[in-house]
Amino acid sequence: MTTDEFRRAGHDAIDWIADYLDNIEHFPVQSKVEPGAIRGALPAHPPLDGESFDTILRDVNDIVMPGITHWQSPSFFAYFPSNTSPPAILGELISAGIGVQGMLWSTSPACTELETHMMDWLVEMLDLPDAFKSDAGGGGVIQDTASNATLAALLAARERVTDFRSNERGLTQTDQRRLVAYASTQTHSSLEKAMRIAGLGSENLRLIDVDEEFAMRPDVLDGAIRSDHAAGRVPFFVCATIGTTSTGAVDPLTAIADIAKQHDMWLHVDAAYAGTASICPEFRHFQNGVQHADSYTFNPHKWMLTNFDCNVFFVADRATLTRTFSILPEYLRNKPTEAGSVIDYRDWHVQLGRRFRALKLWFVIRSYGVEGIRAYVRRHVELARDFADWVRTDAGWDVVAPVHHSLVCFRHSGGDSVNQQILDTANASGRLFLTHTRLEGKLTLRMAIGGRLTERRHVEQAWQQLKASVPESA
Repeated sequence: MTTDEFRRAGHDAIDWIADYLDNIEHFPVQSKVEPGAIRGALPAHPPLDGESFDTILRDVNDIVMPGITHWQSPSFFAYFPSNTSPPAILGELISAGIGVQGMLWSTSPACTELETHMMDWLVEMLDLPDAFKSDAGGGGVIQDTASNATLAALLAARERVTDFRSNERGLTQTDQRRLVAYASTQTHSSLEKAMRIAGLGSENLRLIDVDEEFAMRPDVLDGAIRSDHAAGRVPFFVCATIGTTSTGAVDPLTAIADIAKQHDMWLHVDAAYAGTASICPEFRHFQNGVQHADSYTFNPHKWMLTNFDCNVFFVADRATLTRTFSILPEYLRNKPTEAGSVIDYRDWHVQLGRRFRALKLWFVIRSYGVEGIRAYVRRHVELARDFADWVRTDAGWDVVAPVHHSLVCFRHSGGDSVNQQILDTANASGRLFLTHTRLEGKLTLRMAIGGRLTERRHVEQAWQQLKASVPESA
């Protein structure tokens, strides 16, 4: 493809995306294809000769689009939002066009320095501790997902307590298995996966009971830690969540921080979904106590208009983090690195290679501004509260968890089978897409409001569809 052909194809691609976003509301929200249908529509063998972009784009329409669940639809209320926006798309496009590999400062200084500056901007925007800024002892880095951020925090915590890499304490592999981590029963499953990857095992993860608002109970946490200490184990890591996946619950961060400090444990704060809300001052009380955290993560690719993938991970002590991951082979040596005058983000996470993700984040923050993002968040929270009011005032329906942000957990009083029928019927309509969880053993519907294109009428339509999906027998 020549640059002239690229220019023409690029215009066509941008037009295609713009038309898609303009018309997305008219697509069934969830794909209805059967397993294997997409592969069945593809040629069995790759083409021997190149094909035109027009042909490829036509197959996007005919083959790919039927298999797409439309996450950007204004009636997508499942899981959590995974938003994009025109500025983010353009930032991603330019990043792809530049095609840099940002593993070292020297491999593209702008890639590193823009990222560092965006992380400092976010500390200010969310009113996070100054310790997370690059001019302090900590700093921030863009990861792909909160799962890898949690893994990085866990490995750094292990490094701090054991000097695992240097093994200076002479710890055997059996000794490593004495390390114990703690989280609530509502914590994201990525922590258990991180424990497995780290070689510590699921059996060394303690899931702490929650209270009536589905938040971690500090008294149970403290008791579990003391019990493990008495048994000769080594409590080293605790994860607190601001906005759990099932319910949006908020753990009592200050109390958990006090316990972590008392037992000299690493405190990681997972705000993957709800972190964006702290851009609004009225939601910052949920992060009271974060000044005591060793690490903190949230996903701009959920609720902050920045397309996937873009996770932000902060640490209060970057020396421990970089000691955990730093390996410097000869072919990566360079004068700025050896002088210690630059940040090399390859030392901040598992992977070596890095994309220029900061560019799209920069585009979003500059395009919307802090006030624009605040207005966006507040609109979704207001819609969620309205939806919760409609549920509460309708006979036979209940809101079953606190509505802290823009997630509403609710169910019909008819029981699990009725709620399952409601969910299946509503989703089959194509007019919305919801997912579920289980709370206290009961199937519960989740209404996650956060789409860039979602307006009040879409939430009202969803509520009407849900009520119409109640079986006559209920």
